[in-house]
Amino acid sequence: MTRGKAEPKVAIPKQGFVVAIDGPAGTGKSSVTRRLAEVLDFTHIDTGALYRAVAYLLMKQGTNITADPEDAVKLARSVHLEFKRQPKKNPANRIFADGRDLTDLIRTPEISMSASRVSAIPGVRAALVGLQRRLGCVGRTILEGRDIGTVIFPDADIKFFLTASVDERAKRRLAELEAAGKDAPSFEDVKTQIADRDRADSTRAIAPLKRAEEAVEVDTSEMTLDEVVHAMETRIRAQMGLALRGKKKT
Repeated sequence: MTRGKAEPKVAIPKQGFVVAIDGPAGTGKSSVTRRLAEVLDFTHIDTGALYRAVAYLLMKQGTNITADPEDAVKLARSVHLEFKRQPKKNPANRIFADGRDLTDLIRTPEISMSASRVSAIPGVRAALVGLQRRLGCVGRTILEGRDIGTVIFPDADIKFFLTASVDERAKRRLAELEAAGKDAPSFEDVKTQIADRDRADSTRAIAPLKRAEEAVEVDTSEMTLDEVVHAMETRIRAQMGLALRGKKKT
C-alpha cells in the first residue's frame, strides 16, 4: 500500500494515459470524474478527498492548523491513505485512512474550508503531491482537484478546467447536503462559503487554483451531467486515438 510520504514528483515518470480535471468547488468535478472513470474504465484518484481526510483527522485530534502546521505535516507523512472501490456503496470510490472509511465524514462545509487551509501548508502538499503522482502515474487514470494540470500532472495527456456560476454551484451544494440528510445552511450562506473557498484557493501562495494554459474549459452552469460527461468523453477518446497513433509511429 502507498503512504503519503514526501518525494519529488519529477522522479516518477508517467507510464500511461492520464486525464487531469481542475476547477473550483461545486462545478461538478467529482460527479463528472466518477462517471468518466466508469465509462472509460479508468482509475479515479480523488485528490481533494486526500486533503479533506487529513483535515478531518486534524480536527478530530484537536489540532489548530494555523498555530501547529508541523502537526499537520507529521500526520500527512504518516497516515496510510488509500482508495478502494465498493460498488454497493454511494459513492463507490471510497477513501480510507489507516483502514477506516472516511468518505461520508469529509463532505461538510467546515471540512471544506479546513482542507483549503491544510492544502496551503508546504509540508502537507509535499507529502500528498508525491502520493498523488504515484497513484496516477501508472496510467489509465483520471485525477480531479485544483492543481492537477498545473502541478501534479503538467504532463497529463489531456486537461480540463470546469467552471460554473456561483449561484448554480450553491444550488448543487445545497441539493447534495439535503440528499445526504444533513442540516443545510441558507442559500446565501452557501454562496458566501463558496466565494470564501474560491478566494482562499486562488490566492494561496503554494499552487493556487488556476487554469492550465492548454486546458479545455467547460462551463457546466447550463449543462446536465450527461451532457458534460459526453462532451469530455468525446475529447478524451479522440486524444487517446492520437496518442495511440503517435506511439505506433515511434
